[in-house]
Amino acid sequence: MERTLIRDAKEKTGEVISLKGFVQTVRNQKVIQFLILRDHTGLIQVVAERSEENKTINEAITTLTRESAIEVTGIVVSNPSVKLGQMEVRLKSLRVESFSDATLPIDLFGKTETDVDKRLDWRFLDLRQPQNQLIFRIQTTVEMAMREFWISNGFVEIHTPKIMGSPSEGGAELFTLEYFGQTASLAQSPQFYKQMAMAAGLDRVFEIGPAFRADPSFTPRHSTEFTSVDMEMSWVESHHDIMEFEEAWLHHILQTVKEKHGKETAETFGVEVLVPSLPFPKVTMEEAQTILREKGYTASAETKKGDIDPQGERLLCEYAREKFDHEFIFITDYPIDVRPFYHMRKGDKPAETKSFDLLWKWMEITTGAQREHRYDVLVKQATEKGVSLESIQFYLDFFKYGCPPHGGFGFGLARLLAAMLNQKSIREVVFLHRGPTRLIP
Repeated sequence: MERTLIRDAKEKTGEVISLKGFVQTVRNQKVIQFLILRDHTGLIQVVAERSEENKTINEAITTLTRESAIEVTGIVVSNPSVKLGQMEVRLKSLRVESFSDATLPIDLFGKTETDVDKRLDWRFLDLRQPQNQLIFRIQTTVEMAMREFWISNGFVEIHTPKIMGSPSEGGAELFTLEYFGQTASLAQSPQFYKQMAMAAGLDRVFEIGPAFRADPSFTPRHSTEFTSVDMEMSWVESHHDIMEFEEAWLHHILQTVKEKHGKETAETFGVEVLVPSLPFPKVTMEEAQTILREKGYTASAETKKGDIDPQGERLLCEYAREKFDHEFIFITDYPIDVRPFYHMRKGDKPAETKSFDLLWKWMEITTGAQREHRYDVLVKQATEKGVSLESIQFYLDFFKYGCPPHGGFGFGLARLLAAMLNQKSIREVVFLHRGPTRLIP
């Protein structure tokens, strides 16, 4: 018999159906037995009367353990007293596909809060929880909406190498590996190759793919392997063109999520998905520093001069809500000391770059800029930054034979999900987290 998903069972009232899923609860009473069955679409009550006729089924139910994988067949009947959809399934047959050990290593549905590291040790069980499955349905919608907007605006998708002979973001935070007698590194971003696409005349490109940072950080916003969302577009006038595009792109993404998952998100996470108004607020880095000083902010000791630490980002997000009633705020025109050599510098203020970060709710989710596309200027800026020209000559060659002015951004998928759903850490919204001390599962 063809499988029926639990969400569709009510439409088949009066029919015999087949359901497949996990046992969430078993209640063995004297007269009747109850099962709560769960699949990825919901929960349903299954009942079996104790009788001589049902002896085999009754005995099978008695042996069931929570989280065992089973298949049941039965007739769907209306029952207004049942909280789960005012219906239940009267059991006709039961087959156990796989028994679960009786003692679960983490509490999936009880009141005991399990430490996050323990939950990550048993992530496949942790992911059975409906709220975690909702996260990945939302993620799927987010990526679909990203691609919809890009493709409707003339972008093409590319897939860039993740094994590189030269660092893509400078020499720090590199994972290196032996590569047939050479030393290679894992890509920190697709930056160089996005720009290669501009030199190749592809005009507008995007990529959603893995990136790697050897950052020994245990903060809620960092991981050593993450999904990077990147785009690059040609013939821009300035970084403001990139910001304008990102505003419209995010507006479309959040509108799509709100339409498809808004009710579930509110019920499950207590979060209203807000579709942002356009344009987003923007302040220069110089203005941002003034705002922070007025709030009594002092940057942490390790923060580079002209940059902002996480607490500063939180305060600027508060400012955006207070001043503009907005969840987003762009910080623009970062000084050259805190930006890579390939960011274009402002002609009237050569100590500043045509760059930006986008902050949302409490953290940075995007870094972007107009790139320097002139060969001689790139060489000069790389030399000033102490970058070995030999190590990046392949990259510099992209700009020897004509290249349009261009720019783009890198965007953290996990950060978007964590901010959208008000989760404390990106570890809660990724399939499997990778950190300095976590390599398994």
